[in-house]
Amino acid sequence: MKIAKNKRVIAGIGAALMDLLLQEGEDFLKKAGIQKGGMTLVENDAIDKILQNTLVQPPLVPGGSACNTVVGVSRLGGQARFIGKCGEDEYSSIFENDLKKNQVEPMLFKSSSPTGRVLSIITPDAQRSLLTYLGASSETEANDISVGCFKDAAIVHVEGYLIYNNDLMLATLKHAKKAGALISLDLASFTVVEEFYDMFEEIVHDFVDILIANEDEARAFTGHSDEHKAIQALGEKADLAVLKVGERGSYIAESSNIIKIEPVGPGSAIDTTGAGDLWASGFLFGLVNEYSLERCGQLGSACGYEVCQVIGADIPDNGWERIKKILEE
Repeated sequence: MKIAKNKRVIAGIGAALMDLLLQEGEDFLKKAGIQKGGMTLVENDAIDKILQNTLVQPPLVPGGSACNTVVGVSRLGGQARFIGKCGEDEYSSIFENDLKKNQVEPMLFKSSSPTGRVLSIITPDAQRSLLTYLGASSETEANDISVGCFKDAAIVHVEGYLIYNNDLMLATLKHAKKAGALISLDLASFTVVEEFYDMFEEIVHDFVDILIANEDEARAFTGHSDEHKAIQALGEKADLAVLKVGERGSYIAESSNIIKIEPVGPGSAIDTTGAGDLWASGFLFGLVNEYSLERCGQLGSACGYEVCQVIGADIPDNGWERIKKILEE
């Protein structure tokens, strides 16, 4: 697998969403009938109804899986672009301004529908359960996408949630390939993998160069709970595969070569929101800069660790300083 030497951009395509971050206990999830650790699509008013059951005013931050990843790439010093659709409302302005502040090139299509949002409920064990109203983000259409969206892209990073719009997913993959980019796919959520298993099998086989999964997603996609068997199975499906196993670290598979990446840093996670997204930031940034796979994994691990030490997917400046020290070593 070769990175094009004349291309440096990592382009992410996915849902443009605003995240509401709510810390609650297990009982809150049970009373609301929410599946722990999963992602459930809901209507806009369903989020408001859930919020009526808490006295907390959750903070609001720009998010979405692919967006989190490319923001992380930019904070590492890489060239990043985000492609998605949002509304023409206050949330949209906040979202776009945040991309620009983080030096990410925004390629945002607009809709009259509200900008999407996600209620992320974080339990004391640092697990997050997501209620997602896609809003305008679900209205990105296949004919919105062109080869030009991926100009100068070395890697196009696709969030698995895009599978809900099969035509859009296929248009993205085909145009990205025409543009000469490698395709990175994050499987997104075990619930999504279970629902669209056959479709994921097809697109991974036909298009995907870099396959990224956590242990729940890998189990849904490969049928293996054992992490060693799971990474082997993932490695048979794509040129380069990643299995993230939380506090135990991660694995990278290239052909039959499997590399174990040790976790970074002491202490338990405060919140796992964005952990996989930021892991991908470090890993993909390393690939574009032609680091060894082990170093790519170490950088991904560092980014994933730092984001778990805060609420939400926004690593503070002191966290980025620690990560950049690793780059300088």
